[in-house]
Amino acid sequence: MNNEEKEKLKFFCKTGIIVLSVMVVFFAGIHFIPKVVSVSGGNIKKIPIYCVDQKEKKVSLSFDAAWGNEQTATILEILAKHNVKVTFFMTGGWVEKYPEDVKAIAAAGHDLGNHSENHKHMSQLAKQQSMEEIKSPHDKVKELTGIDMNLFRAPYGDYNNTLIEAVKDSGYYCIQWDVDSLDWKDYGVDCIVKNILDNKHLGDGSIILMHNGAKYTPAALEAVITGLQDKGYEIVPISQLIYTGEYTIDHEGRQFAK
Repeated sequence: MNNEEKEKLKFFCKTGIIVLSVMVVFFAGIHFIPKVVSVSGGNIKKIPIYCVDQKEKKVSLSFDAAWGNEQTATILEILAKHNVKVTFFMTGGWVEKYPEDVKAIAAAGHDLGNHSENHKHMSQLAKQQSMEEIKSPHDKVKELTGIDMNLFRAPYGDYNNTLIEAVKDSGYYCIQWDVDSLDWKDYGVDCIVKNILDNKHLGDGSIILMHNGAKYTPAALEAVITGLQDKGYEIVPISQLIYTGEYTIDHEGRQFAK
């Protein structure tokens, strides 16, 4: 091999090492940069409370009330039979249409939660609009029951940073869920029970989503309650599940006490 060939070989070797190094740095960056941005970037996504880092075996049942009330009395009877307290998230329209139901829920000792005034996709609203959507049902419930609500659930589970800031500035905790009964799909009693009791996310501190107006919910509720209790869970309203002092929320939406 002459000197010219040796120089070409050295050149190709150096070039190959440089290219390989650049590729390693590039792919490492793809893997690591999103994690760094999500933790320390300027545009951090805020997350509501999906579940709670509970040290005790407790879960919460919650019912969204936005449409009819045909099932509400039956649900309240079943809850009373088992001495279980839950959380009802109500829209302003529902509160206005069914004031006696609101009073009955409060009188039974259940949480009253805010589900917005008009059940809009609130991620599409400006902060002031969101605050108005929160304030209206708050005032209606206050007038009816004397209770100042402080638990908010966004319609459709639709939220963004603007909404979470509006919720916080309104004196509320933003609540989601980590176990979805899918009762609104009307697949039947067994499906609702299975979706809750066999849910892979069900655990200490879970928040379970149901609806007061779904067709099969009342028929499934007793089996859900006894099934959770058979698993050793105590069912408590969300106000007794979450931490109300200083807290953090991880990337999964799990709330931790500081």
